[in-house]
Amino acid sequence: MQTRTNTPVLDRFTSYALERISRRYPWYKQRKTLAILTLVALRRRLRAKNLYSTSMLAPPEPMAAPSDGSVSVLGRRPDGTRTDLKDPLMGAKDRRFGRNVQLDKVIPESGSALMTPNPREVSRILLARDTFKPAVTLNLLAAAWIQFQVHDWFEHALDADSKNDHSIPIEKHDTWHQQPMRVPRTLPISPGIAGKDPPSYVNKRTHWWDASQLYGDDPLVSDSLRSRVDGKLVIGADRLLPVDGNGIERTGMTQNWWLGLSLLHNLFTLEHNAICDRLKQAHPDLTDEELYRHAQHVNCALMAKIHTVEWTTAILGHPVLKIAMNVNWTGIANQKVSRLLKLTRDKEVLNGIPRSPTDHYGVDYAMTEEFAAVYRMHPLIPDQVPLRSLADPRFLRLKPIRELAGSGARKVQRESSMEDLFYSFGMTHPGAITLHNYPDFLRDHEPVGAQSVLPPRIDLATIDILRDRERGVPRYNDFRAALRMPRLKSFDQLTTNKTWQRELHGVYGDINRVDLMVGLYAEAPPPGFGFSDTAFRIFILMASRRLKSDRFFTTEYNEQNYTRAGLDWVDQNTMGTVLARHYPELAPVLANVDNAFAPWVRVGAAGR
Repeated sequence: MQTRTNTPVLDRFTSYALERISRRYPWYKQRKTLAILTLVALRRRLRAKNLYSTSMLAPPEPMAAPSDGSVSVLGRRPDGTRTDLKDPLMGAKDRRFGRNVQLDKVIPESGSALMTPNPREVSRILLARDTFKPAVTLNLLAAAWIQFQVHDWFEHALDADSKNDHSIPIEKHDTWHQQPMRVPRTLPISPGIAGKDPPSYVNKRTHWWDASQLYGDDPLVSDSLRSRVDGKLVIGADRLLPVDGNGIERTGMTQNWWLGLSLLHNLFTLEHNAICDRLKQAHPDLTDEELYRHAQHVNCALMAKIHTVEWTTAILGHPVLKIAMNVNWTGIANQKVSRLLKLTRDKEVLNGIPRSPTDHYGVDYAMTEEFAAVYRMHPLIPDQVPLRSLADPRFLRLKPIRELAGSGARKVQRESSMEDLFYSFGMTHPGAITLHNYPDFLRDHEPVGAQSVLPPRIDLATIDILRDRERGVPRYNDFRAALRMPRLKSFDQLTTNKTWQRELHGVYGDINRVDLMVGLYAEAPPPGFGFSDTAFRIFILMASRRLKSDRFFTTEYNEQNYTRAGLDWVDQNTMGTVLARHYPELAPVLANVDNAFAPWVRVGAAGR
C-alpha cells in the first residue's frame, strides 16, 4: 500500500521541483537555506513515494483507552504492542518488515542469479580489508553506538531446517574451511493476497525506538532485569551488570557481544537508575512501577535525542545536517537560519517532532528491509583497540578485537577501569565505510550469542551480500532508481578510483549487477559524510519516521508519561553529560570536545 498524504498541492509541487533540481545539483552543493529546503522537500517526496506496507492481514480492532481516560498507565510494553492504540499490533515484535520500494520491484533472487557473482568472491575481492582505513572524524564509541541502536531496531528470523540452507560454492583458490559454504536462509512468511505479493519477513525485535536492547522485548526477560526497588534495573556492587553462565552481561540483547556493547549497556543501565533517583526526589510518592515506566520513557527519549543530534551529526559532518537534525528534535524556530525558513507552514519543521501530532503517512509503521540494508556498517570495526590510561599517557596496550568479544569484554573490564576503557574508545578511530575495509575478524567469525542455526564459523561479508539478494532488496542502480536518483551508466561514474573501477568490472561486468552494499561503499560520500548520499535518502525518510509514528515521542511526549523532571532531564543532557555523570574522571577530557562521538583530546594535550 502506498502512503496517502494531505500535503497542500503547492507544497507538493515545490517538493517535486526541488527534488528534480537536486538530481542535477545535489543538496550538499547548494547554499545553506536552499539545501535545508531541499532536504525537507526530499523527505516529503520520500514519504509520499517510498513507504509500502507488506501486511496484507485485516487490521486488528481498535483498542479502547483505559477506563480512567489515561493512556500513560499502558506505558511501553516489552513486545511493542499498544504503542499505537488504534492498531495495538503495529510495530510489535514478530511483525513484518515494510518496504521503501514498490512491491513489484521486490524480486527475491534465487538459483544462479542469487550466486552471480559469487558472494564469497565479492567478499574476497572487493570487501576484505587490505589496510585499515580510519574514519578520522569519529571515535570508536560511534561504531559501538550504532550496533547498540541496531540491536533495538531489527533482527531477522533464520530457518532452523538445515535442508533450507544456501549453498555457496567455494573456488579452488579459496581457503575457506567448508566446501560449499552453508548459510541458513531467512525464514519468510507466506506472500499476501492470492500470492501476488513478494515474500516478506518478520522482525524478531520490536520495530519501535524503545530501547528493547536494554530493557528486553519479552516480559519475562524484562522482569528479570529489574531490582523491584525504586524502579531501578539490577546492577552489581561494582557498578557493572551481572553476567550469565557464559560470562556475558545480563541485559535485553546480547547477540554479537563485544566490549563496545558492554560499555554502552552498562552506561545506560546506570543512567536509568540515576533517572529513577531524580524522579523519586521530585515525586517521592511514585511507586516502583511508576518510577520504572517514567525512567524508561526518559532513557529512551534521551537515547533517541543523542542519536538524532549527536551521533548523526558526527557521522554526517556537514553543517546543513547539524541544523537539519536539530530541527528534527527541537524545530527551526530556535535555529540561526534564514528568516525564509522560519516562514514554513510545516509545524514539524517549525517546532520539532516531539509533541507534534503522530502521523504514519497512510502506511502501517514498520522498520523496512531497505533500512536494514543501508545500516550494514561493519567496516566501522577496527582490527584492534589501543587500551590507554587516563592517569598515564605513556601506557598503551593493543588488544585484538577477537579478545574483546563475548566473555572477553568482562575479562578486560577486570583488567582496566571503565574510565580507561571509555577513554580508549574516545581516542580510537573506527574504520571508514568503504571498499577494502571489511574487518577480517568478521570475515572469519565465531558468532557470540547468535541464533543457534548459524554455523560455528561465518563470513559475515559474504552473508551481507547474500541477504540483500535473498530478501529482494534491489541492487545498487535499481535502488537509486526507486529513490528517483539518476542511474549510473558506467563504473567510472560510481568511483574515480581506477583500481576499484577495474575490480568492479572484473567482478560484475555490468554496472547494473553491482550489489547495493558494494555500490554504497564505492560511492564517494558528500563532504564530511561517513556514508553515501544514496544511503542517506533512506536515512532522511526513516530517521524522522521512527519518531513521528511513535505516540511517546509525539502526542504523548508530555508530563503524564515523563514527568516535568523527566522532560527536563532529556532537554538538559547529552552523551557527554551522561558519561561525566557516571565516570567523573572523564569530565576534563570531555570538556575539550563538542561531540562525544568525535575524537577526544589526549590527556594533557588541551590547548597545545
